[in-house]
Amino acid sequence: MTKADIVKAVAASTGIEKTAVASAIEGFMDAVKNSLAQGEPVYLRGFGTFGIKHRATKTAQNITAKKTIIIPEKDIPSFKPCQEFKKLVNK
Repeated sequence: MTKADIVKAVAASTGIEKTAVASAIEGFMDAVKNSLAQGEPVYLRGFGTFGIKHRATKTAQNITAKKTIIIPEKDIPSFKPCQEFKKLVNK
C-alpha cells in the first residue's frame, strides 16, 4: 500500500477531501520525523511506538579486498507495533 492508497482509503472512509487527507498525512509524517530527529519517541496508543535504536561500532570483512573495515556507530529509526496490532497481523 502506498501513501496515495492510504489517502484514498482514509478519504473514502471519512468523507474528507483527498487534498485535506493528504495534508494531514504529510503533517503527521513531518511531526514523527521531527520528533525522532530530536530524540523523542512517538507513542500511538493502539498502534505502536516509533523510536530510535543505537547501533554500536562494528567491524566487517571486505572479502574481495581482504581488508577489515570499521562500520561507525549510528542511530536508526525503528517501529514497535502494539500487542493488538501484532495479534491482528498474525491471524
